[in-house]
Amino acid sequence: MNKIYENDAELFELMRTRLFTAVVGDIMDQMNLRRQFLPAGIAPLQQRTKMAGRAMTVLEADVFDDDPVDARGPLSHKPFGLMLDALDDLKTGEVYVATGASLRYALWGELMSTRAQYLKAAGAVLDGYVRDADGIEGLNFPTFCRGVYAQDQGPRGKVIDYRTTIEMGGVRIAPGALMFGDREGVLVIPKEAEEEVIVRALEKVETENEVEVAIRKGMSAQQALDTFGVM
Repeated sequence: MNKIYENDAELFELMRTRLFTAVVGDIMDQMNLRRQFLPAGIAPLQQRTKMAGRAMTVLEADVFDDDPVDARGPLSHKPFGLMLDALDDLKTGEVYVATGASLRYALWGELMSTRAQYLKAAGAVLDGYVRDADGIEGLNFPTFCRGVYAQDQGPRGKVIDYRTTIEMGGVRIAPGALMFGDREGVLVIPKEAEEEVIVRALEKVETENEVEVAIRKGMSAQQALDTFGVM
């Protein structure tokens, strides 16, 4: 298989400019990787957003004690738990991917987006809500979430771990997994399969372009499928 990109920066640019989640998902179906789309409720805050990057995984948990004087947990008296540590640990091209919390509060906001953008992160994917939506949109920071809700995480949740394997809607996400999102969903591409997935997806895009031309010239849908193998 010929190498078509030399580094992650080239890979991410290739994905953002030439691919879309539908075609990549089709290829992964063919490779028997059939549970790689995150739940349909996780959508871009701004509809035209496209995102590609490496997962920086974050594990959340709810908390309920307003005055944890007698609590013994190592994070009981640390505001937000490890959230700020995780945020500050973002690297260039990484995506903050968080799950584990209930839907009682927001997991992300404008100031977090500002810090992530400064660190050249590629985006955020939240299995929950965001707040400060206008500010995030003003930054054009790629953010995928379940919607907007202003209630604060502060007294309700903490980050308890990061750079650890997580699951979101039954999809396992390992640290460093390739994340790809657009208005039609968010995909998790396992590291061991990513090169084959990308090469085959690019080939499928070229074939689909040929199919479109043929159909515009009058070819029937059945003929297109018989001729090109895609429809």
